[in-house]
Amino acid sequence: MGWKLKKTVVLVGMMGSGKTAVGTALARMLGVHFLDSDAEIEAAANRTVAEIFARDGEDFFRGKESQVIARLLEGTPGVLSTGGGAWLAPGNRDRIKAEGVAVWLRADLDLLWQRVRHKTTRPLLRTPDPRRTLADLDRVRRPVYALADLIVDADPGYSIDDMARRVLAALQTRPDVLETPR
Repeated sequence: MGWKLKKTVVLVGMMGSGKTAVGTALARMLGVHFLDSDAEIEAAANRTVAEIFARDGEDFFRGKESQVIARLLEGTPGVLSTGGGAWLAPGNRDRIKAEGVAVWLRADLDLLWQRVRHKTTRPLLRTPDPRRTLADLDRVRRPVYALADLIVDADPGYSIDDMARRVLAALQTRPDVLETPR
């Protein structure tokens, strides 16, 4: 008998914290589906997140993001990766806490910068000083991410599977979320 997931595991945290990669590995380990709210928004809009930000603005994007997260939480429990700003909206936090479990993938600024500095797909970092922008976002968001149900620390020495195993270990402390195989 394998794991039995009772609630959707929602990965939250900064861009570059590994939500998509770790979420994919975790879903594989648990034998459940993996969903990415940004990918779902892009598929529905037939545009990238960056294009949506440029054409319609961040407020429009955040509204669509909330709708998508609500829809994804209604389905069979799985693993859901959210965009870095999703957890900041009180409505999203309330819904995620009520219907799932939030796991903050906490990474320090240097690790985040190493992972995002060469990416051109991050609309919030299209500024004259993207590292400072990332630092400012991290400073403002950190106390809100700390409201997550569980916190798992990232480390540059961990592989994706190492991080997924660490998230799995954290989930095992929550019998309301994960039933351990016998």
